[in-house]
Amino acid sequence: MNFEQLVLAHEPAIRLGFFLGVFALIALWEVAAPRRALTVSKALRWASNLGLVALNTVMLRLLFPLAAVGLAAFCAENGWGLLNYFEVPFWVAVPLAVIAMDFVIWLQHVMVHAVPALWRLHRVHHADLDYDVTTGARFHPLEIILSMLIKFATIVVLGPPVLAVAIFEVLLNATSMFNHGNIRLPSAADRMLRWVLVTPDMHRVHHSIEDDETNSNFGFSLPWWDRLFGTYRDQPRAGHMGMTIGIRDYTNPLEVDRLDGMLLLPFRGEIKHYAINRRTYPDEATR
Repeated sequence: MNFEQLVLAHEPAIRLGFFLGVFALIALWEVAAPRRALTVSKALRWASNLGLVALNTVMLRLLFPLAAVGLAAFCAENGWGLLNYFEVPFWVAVPLAVIAMDFVIWLQHVMVHAVPALWRLHRVHHADLDYDVTTGARFHPLEIILSMLIKFATIVVLGPPVLAVAIFEVLLNATSMFNHGNIRLPSAADRMLRWVLVTPDMHRVHHSIEDDETNSNFGFSLPWWDRLFGTYRDQPRAGHMGMTIGIRDYTNPLEVDRLDGMLLLPFRGEIKHYAINRRTYPDEATR
């Protein structure tokens, strides 16, 4: 059994191990050095957010028994995908595939903000009234299904090695928990780190109640795409201590931080003036 076969055989255990380890580390860090004071009951939010994680996990296992790494192995056996077709060397294909899949995730993230129907789903993630490690895994089941279909399509077209998919899955999960963490980093460390990795302060701007700040810093793992495409914002206008987390007009904890409210949120309210390139902001004339 080679290394890729070993990864394929134990992929669920590898992902679970990294999830539990990183989750525990960030949760302890939040207790030791929190960035902001929480405003909503932690018991309510964690029960709901982690309940949604459990629901999504069961749903994915039922709907997609062939996980992403399994599909990558199938594509490799049948020569599907660009990297397999052109027989790109393994040592080049692995980092190239990880970077390419991260770019696709960035594009997907921009898409769910730009398309009103998809924003209905994605606002479940943004409606959290606080911002911590559990926010990073809080997504509506329908958005999870959409994300999985996009991921499968990317794997079929790209043909990434099994190891690349496993690395990407672990990296995406771990960095999402890290950059949603309510944790304090030294300013100098944050300034240096955000050139290679999305930091909590960088991504927290994206969870601002202000629309123009929400439509910035879309990266989950790599920060380069926002810098390249002009969606990078260094800091929130009100500062990290003064900014408000969430979505305007969705401030009732029973609607946005309880599991039943989260599941129903995409089907409530209207979406007005949402497309990114058609928005107007209160201070537009001064910017």
